[in-house]
Parts: sequence; C-alpha cells; structure tokens
Amino acid sequence: MEIGIYTFGERTVDPETGQLISPEERYRRLLEEIELADQVGLDVFGVGEHHRPDYVVSAPAVLLAAAAARTKRIRLTSAVNVLSSDDPVRVFQQFATLDLISQGRAEIMVGRGSFIESFPLFGYDLKDYDELFEEKLELLLQLRESERITWKGKHRPPIDNRGVYPRPLQNPLPVWVAVGGTPESAIRAGMLGLPMALAIIGGLPERFAPFAQLHRRAAQQAGHPVPALSINSHGFLADTSQDAMNTAFPAFKTVMDRLGQERGWSPMTWEQFEFSCSLRGADFVGSPQQVIEKILFQHEIFGHQRFLLQLTVGTLPHKKVLRAIELLGTVVAPAVKKALANNQSENQSNAASPS
Repeated sequence: MEIGIYTFGERTVDPETGQLISPEERYRRLLEEIELADQVGLDVFGVGEHHRPDYVVSAPAVLLAAAAARTKRIRLTSAVNVLSSDDPVRVFQQFATLDLISQGRAEIMVGRGSFIESFPLFGYDLKDYDELFEEKLELLLQLRESERITWKGKHRPPIDNRGVYPRPLQNPLPVWVAVGGTPESAIRAGMLGLPMALAIIGGLPERFAPFAQLHRRAAQQAGHPVPALSINSHGFLADTSQDAMNTAFPAFKTVMDRLGQERGWSPMTWEQFEFSCSLRGADFVGSPQQVIEKILFQHEIFGHQRFLLQLTVGTLPHKKVLRAIELLGTVVAPAVKKALANNQSENQSNAASPS
C-alpha cells in the first residue's frame, strides 16, 4: 500500500499566535512539510485547488513544481484539480511539465470540486456541473493518449489536428478521479479504467464500501484491469492519542463549523469528534498504533492500494505537524506495509497448500 498526505493549504488563525497566518508563511510551511514527507519515506503528497480566502492553493501544479525541486522520490499529485472549470489542455501541459521537472513523479487527480467559486470565476454555469466534468475528462484522456489531437465538444472551442506539448516522461501520465458520495462518479471512473480516490470525511466507513464495489465492477464489465483505489481521510498523529485529539480538535472544529454554516450542518461537538476518532469513525486522529490499526481495519473493508491523510484540517502548530509527518512515515507506513505483506504471504501459502 502507498501511504501519503494531502492538503488544501488551509489558511486560518494560527493557534500559537492567535493571528491569521499569512499566505507567505503557509507556503513556507507547506513546502517544508512536503520536503519532510519525502525524507521520511512517504509515497505521495497531494495539494488541492480552491479559490477561497481560507485556502492558499489555487494553482496546484505551480506549488508541486516548487516541491519537485526540493524532493527526490515522493509522488506529487493534485488533490484535486477542479477540471470542470479548467482547460484540460492547460492542465495536461502543466502536469506534463511537472512530470519532466520531477523526473516522472507527477499525477493528476481530477474532480468536480466540493466548492463552487471557480465556476463563476472562470465563466461557467453551474447548471452544466456534470456535463462539464464528463466532457473535459474525455478531452484530458485523449490528450494523454496522442501528441496530436482533433476534438470537438460543447463547452470548449474545437481542436483541429494540433500538437500538445510538452509530452510527459510517464506514458501514460497517471490520472485519478476523486469521488465524494456519488455512485455515478464511481461507475464512470471504473468504466474508463481510471484509479479512484474515495473521500471519507464523515460517517461509518463501511457505508462507502458499495462505491469501491461499483468502481471495480464497472471496470471489469468494460474490459479493464481492476484499477487502484485510494481512501482519502482527515486525520492527525501525535505520540499519544490524547495529545493528537487535543491538538486537532480546535482546528477541526473551526473548519467543520465554518463549512457547516454554509451547508446546514450542526456545530461539531467533542463527543462527535471523539467517536470519529474511534476505530469505526471516519477520522484518523490518534497515536501511531491507533492509526495503524485503523488503516488495517479499513483495508479489510476496501482492499485499497493507497491511503492519503489530510493532515492539516485547519492551521495547526507547525512543529506538531512535522512530528505527525515523521510518525506517519517512520512508524505507521512501515508497520502497515509489513502487516499487509505478511497477510499476502500467508494467503498465498494457504492457497498453495494441498487441501
């Protein structure tokens, strides 16, 4: 299993100073986080696109290119690009450039977006929400298949036998589809043979198992090999579970209550947070051993090949964030991979034994 981190570059009040963190400082911290994630052996780091004052990343490829110059092995992905309101040609070119700079470590994770600000900003109509994504994903996939392309759609000017450059080092450049809670999105990703990132940020994880099943079944029915699955969740680590929860709760509550005001949720209580941190909850907040147990518990449900942790839900003390990254890379990831490798060897041994 690949294990990594994703972030939206949250810009909220710094709990240590009581002041709103500056964009410059958030970027400095974020690049330091990516560099450390690479050093401690994590597999993936993703940054998501937003167009709001409480997030600093509106151009993921630019930030990831800066990170590519400071890292050696970690895979660098968007998490996500809001493809519906972007130009697939430019997205492809940006990530092909990133792939060349990083010597083959780039990925594109595309989604429809959980916020709507980018649609009016770039002149798109929300009534075309689904149609935009489907059409633009089709174009993006054609772009990675062919150097020259002829294409015609409804929401973008046609392309008549034009070359698109540069070409990436990886062929094909990996494209993942991020899915929230829409079965149709899981089926679409499977039908296209694309890996899927399933976001689980609330509720019981087993309720999301049908999405993984739909994804795999759709791929098989379309004649594709079973694509990879990533589980993406909120979380935070510390040396003790109590320290992790006490550190994370104020930041989590700030972010979730702000979103709740926009979406009609009730304010987060400590009791709700505490349950979400338990084995059957959605959040991976706790000691390394708790996080290990929870990843393995969910692997029994999903059989996924990647796990990404949104480590900074809100602004957290930077030294504690760095410690959390260190624990994830040096304690959690090796233990999870060892346990899964042992399980696989045991299963193979049992299958090979005469009945």
